[in-house]
Amino acid sequence: MLVGALIVAFFGFGGLHYLSLDYAKTQQAAFVHVRDMHPVATSLVFLAGYVIVTALSIPGATVLTLAAGALFGVVWGVTLVSFASTMGATLAFAASRYVLRDAVVTRFANRLGPIDDGVRREGWMYVLSLRLVPAVPFWLVNLIMGVTAIRLRTFYLASQVGMLPATIVYVSVGTRLSELTSLRGILSPGLLAGLVALAALPYGTKSLMREVRARRLMARWPTPKRFDYNVVVIGAGSAGLVTSYVASVVKAKVALVERHAMGGDCLNTGCVPSKAFLRSAGVAAELRRAAEFGVCGVDEVRVDFGSVMKRVARVQADVAPHDSVERYTSLGVDCVSGQAMITSPHAVEVTGGDGSVRTLTTRSIVIAAGSRPAVPDIPGLEEVGYLTSDTVWSLDTLPARLVILGGGPIGCELTQGFARLGAHVIQIEKSPRLLPREDSDASNLVLERFRAEGVDVVLGADVVRCERRGQGKVVVVRTAEGERAFTCDTILCAVGRLANTKGYGLERLGIAVTPAGTIEVDDRLQTLFPNIYACGDVVGPYQFTHMAAHQAWYASVNAMFGRWHRFKVDYRVTPWVTFTSPEVARVGLNESDAARQGIPCEVTTFHLDDLDRAIADDGTDGFVKVLTPPGKDRILGVTIVGEHASALLAEFVLAMRHGIGLNGILRTIHVYPTHSEAAKYAAGRWKMKHAPQSVLRLLGRYQTWMRRG
Repeated sequence: MLVGALIVAFFGFGGLHYLSLDYAKTQQAAFVHVRDMHPVATSLVFLAGYVIVTALSIPGATVLTLAAGALFGVVWGVTLVSFASTMGATLAFAASRYVLRDAVVTRFANRLGPIDDGVRREGWMYVLSLRLVPAVPFWLVNLIMGVTAIRLRTFYLASQVGMLPATIVYVSVGTRLSELTSLRGILSPGLLAGLVALAALPYGTKSLMREVRARRLMARWPTPKRFDYNVVVIGAGSAGLVTSYVASVVKAKVALVERHAMGGDCLNTGCVPSKAFLRSAGVAAELRRAAEFGVCGVDEVRVDFGSVMKRVARVQADVAPHDSVERYTSLGVDCVSGQAMITSPHAVEVTGGDGSVRTLTTRSIVIAAGSRPAVPDIPGLEEVGYLTSDTVWSLDTLPARLVILGGGPIGCELTQGFARLGAHVIQIEKSPRLLPREDSDASNLVLERFRAEGVDVVLGADVVRCERRGQGKVVVVRTAEGERAFTCDTILCAVGRLANTKGYGLERLGIAVTPAGTIEVDDRLQTLFPNIYACGDVVGPYQFTHMAAHQAWYASVNAMFGRWHRFKVDYRVTPWVTFTSPEVARVGLNESDAARQGIPCEVTTFHLDDLDRAIADDGTDGFVKVLTPPGKDRILGVTIVGEHASALLAEFVLAMRHGIGLNGILRTIHVYPTHSEAAKYAAGRWKMKHAPQSVLRLLGRYQTWMRRG
């Protein structure tokens, strides 16, 4: 309010007249006389006035800069203006930060987050470049940078340096103030082009430094005169397959190296077998409910576990051709079986099963080595033996008593699957609830279903040790109530996955690994070396098959064309699903994330017990929950719990990706009766909360008047 009052007063009392070119020219002689009589005082008054004008973002700094040249000459004028403009700019920056930033963060937190990340890394370059282009109003730069996370000291120093070239130009022109007829003549097109080129200097310097650093790194290894391949891909899981496919489409010569089986985790130990397994488990659960739907005669459901596992294997065999050597060979990809070892940035040695070694020279390398199950360090676990999500598919007999360690997506899916097939399952989770990354209302629905289906869920439990007692295995846990012991036939570890970062030469090249155990890459998926990229589970941050495929496009394109342009990976709209019953599907923010990040939002929830199709299917457990900014229909995130949540999520993913709000979903025709109507009804609930009550009251009066005849 104070700043606003000062600005209004300045304009109200004709202050702008004193900052015009005509006034400066007419008063030039008088100013020079005062300067000669009181040089120090004149300098201090000028300095203070310039600081005030720039701090309040009042137009006229250009005229003051010209006047500095006319009054003080080039050297002293540049000195005064340089420090005064930087001090004033910093004051405006501080005012913007402490007055505006909180409001901007509250309203635009999602959009400001990536900007803040970039500013923290390279804020000095942003400020320096903006300062070097006089076409960008300096006062606007002050206010915009104030709402970012850039440090005040960085802003000050970058502004001091960045404004210096334009200051020198203006002050130099100002020494000929009496000859100027307008401000337009100060900067010729040639001079302006030169300053714009100067603004690009920091980025050019950065690119040059990156190139010098890369050449220094690459100089340790000889570069082949001719390469065997454009790209060598290590790992034939989802990320590696998509990388190879994209490269082959643009006619690159590609080698795909895999030490085990094509298809990676998804086909062989993850998505495909687990979903086939859950399908069989779901059928068993439906049969047990047959009488509820009027279907009689199903007195006892008997599960042939061996046949279930044979079906899982059959499904894998049916899907396998999509990821097969034959298919990718037909696409032009050289599929190489063996253990890869990166021996230089341009060479990969492959050791075959027969011990033969083959060296592949390549222009670029993409690492898609995937991940493996994490095994907790529990005393006695190795001695008693255990299964993981990789080895569980070797079972041919259903364990009567099964302990599953882990309450995340993998643990929950396997828990429900084995329980529905007839095993007595004890699920142990360290966190106070299942699916800790989801909202509590979502995880609570899953917990209720698990317990209703006979699963013994133990939450907030630390596993102390494992031991053998007779023919059984015992898992001892510590909870708030004390120690408890659970006897079982089999222990299954499902506590997450670890990136595969060892065994193929990262240490030899000095490629760093993050504290999370993944390969360190930039936002373009580039490693330390400009021609080595990584994607998929081996880099994270999301270990999903669809995310691996998403990253693979960026890794392949950047690996092949990165010398011209590199694309930044877009993680803004990332969906995922836990395939329990009910399913838990999610995209964007949930309530827990919003609270943790301090993002204000409205929550609109539509419960499936109001959906006609869910009632007809007797599948009313669940809801659609949408987060939006206060008063706006823009979708920040969606959580869906229900039997068809994974299918329902797609509409919201599309809407978020293309900026369609809840009003757009509400205007879209949805087939009746279908589960997809839940999206429309959720949008309708939001619309009802934001109905214009004053307009509706007026309409009510109008309708009353119309009934009078």
